[in-house]
Amino acid sequence: MIRPELAEKLRPWTETLSALVVTAFGIWVISRGGWIYGPIGTLIGTVSAVWALDARRRMRFRSHATAPGLVELDEGAIRYLSPDRLLGGEIALRDLSEIRLMRLNGRLYWRLKSLDGQALLIPVDASGTELLASAFAALPDFDLGRVSAALATEGPAIQTLWRRQGHTRLT
Repeated sequence: MIRPELAEKLRPWTETLSALVVTAFGIWVISRGGWIYGPIGTLIGTVSAVWALDARRRMRFRSHATAPGLVELDEGAIRYLSPDRLLGGEIALRDLSEIRLMRLNGRLYWRLKSLDGQALLIPVDASGTELLASAFAALPDFDLGRVSAALATEGPAIQTLWRRQGHTRLT
């Protein structure tokens, strides 16, 4: 029915497209008019439009897993399992003090720094990195839109995307 190449290209957009279809449904409900359909359609349209925006931003975290290793999110901890035992590790979200996006040797990495100064490097294109979007969104004052924009453009070699308030030690 749909060509496999087209289906493969549309697969990353399924959640965003689903949200847009629900938004269109909300607009259709609004068009029915009246005291009941108007507010219900507005609610449906607003919630699904926010869902579409969030889905689009989280899309940037999804990538074709070309880097070695696996990212896991388990009980409030981000774990990177790497075939190179020097790169792997774990950091709890409550201990996270800083998130940077770094470009090393042409590859993007997340650099997660803990309160005690330890750092964890995770390739952006490692398997399971889409889990980081929901983990990062739980952090106070985290701006998913800023991160999405940083992933979309080729910016500076090192970008600090989030820093825990009250944490002033820089390294």
